[in-house]
Amino acid sequence: MTSVTETKTTRVRWFLVFWMFILSVVAFLDRVNISIAGSSIADAYHLSNVQLGNIFSALLVGYALFQAPGGRLADRFGPRRLLAGGVVWWGIFTGLTALVPANISHALLLFIVIRFLLGVGEAVVYPASNQFVARWIPAQERGIANGWIFAGVGVGAGLSPPVITYLMVRYGWRMSFWACAIAGLAAGIVWYFFARDTPAEHPRVSRAELEHIQAGLSIGANKPSGQGQGAKRPNLVRWGTMLRSKEVLAITFSYFCFGYVAWIFFSWFFIYLARVRGLNLKSSAFYSMLPPLAMAICSILGGAVCDRLARWKGVRFGRCIPAATAILLAAGFLAFGSRVESARVASMVLAGGAGALYLAQSSFWSVTAGIAGASSGSVSGFMNTGGQLGGALTASLTPWIAARFGWTASFMVAASLCTLGALAWFIVDPSRMLLSGDDVAPRQNKSATPLSY
Repeated sequence: MTSVTETKTTRVRWFLVFWMFILSVVAFLDRVNISIAGSSIADAYHLSNVQLGNIFSALLVGYALFQAPGGRLADRFGPRRLLAGGVVWWGIFTGLTALVPANISHALLLFIVIRFLLGVGEAVVYPASNQFVARWIPAQERGIANGWIFAGVGVGAGLSPPVITYLMVRYGWRMSFWACAIAGLAAGIVWYFFARDTPAEHPRVSRAELEHIQAGLSIGANKPSGQGQGAKRPNLVRWGTMLRSKEVLAITFSYFCFGYVAWIFFSWFFIYLARVRGLNLKSSAFYSMLPPLAMAICSILGGAVCDRLARWKGVRFGRCIPAATAILLAAGFLAFGSRVESARVASMVLAGGAGALYLAQSSFWSVTAGIAGASSGSVSGFMNTGGQLGGALTASLTPWIAARFGWTASFMVAASLCTLGALAWFIVDPSRMLLSGDDVAPRQNKSATPLSY
């Protein structure tokens, strides 16, 4: 008797992309809730802005240091179990943030340790998601898939101001952390029960969908090895090979610049609007939603545009030119928005800069999935290390620059880094596959299809 999965075309991969979007939303709720609750925490524990920045940075340092190891674990063991375990880990430490006693000595050190360990748990999210994309998503659909996954960043950050503010006003800042922890644990349980490491292992994937996925994975011969229950371990790219690849180094530097700018919005934008621009709590919560919502919309739009351009003009044009253009556009928005006198107009202009930045998001992750194949978790984790080090730097450096030279100077530094990050994309050639040996070589068949990894 013919099974249902043999007679109908399924869309299981898009359900899993959607659930990766949900995990991304929850991860960023857990990550940026402290920036909304930061003023209350600072008042309760008598912390300065610089000390608060150190707490912000602690999460990002832990997150950055474990990106590459988390990516390697995803390559070895697959995204299903690793993501589920990561969600449990970060749920625990999100809850522990709320348990720091009010009158304890050395509260600053305790917050730093807890947030560092929270960052360690969250470090697996996007390297594992990129390994999922490399195994589940055909090359011609990776832009839009990554667009949806990283739209969760914007939605999670956008939900933080109203949700966390509401919980703080009604129940206190500690309850906001408990709520985020519970939401994460629930999302992780659903992921574990519905996800599989490869489409061939999933009982609900139809034959037609499986054939469609496998045909797309074969573009550029980067189909991940190790698919199936009894498969051998994948032959992974060596760390030395990554360090000698101009593509990996250029895209990592660009993502460092990207991360520096993005984390101004995640860490300091709410406080900037309230304390520098003079908006009240409700207005600050409303206007601080605009950048992450712009990020969410532009992440999806950028992914769709990149896929279309890659099919039309080839992968180098489709992935690199939109990314470089978008990051340059973000520099212009930041430089202009920081000088606008009206707080509300400045909020909207700077939100445009955040959106422009995220037009480039899918390109970073689609290129690393394309050039790395079975090692996409490791390579994207290495790249994301750069992004999170940029974020950790901005968490502490932005208030330091603002205190000495003003907030306009902080945004001008960010605009300058955008320019450098855009220029780095002209070094990247996404058609150059990383080999699992000691070298990097161009793919053999560049003319078969415009979208060629």
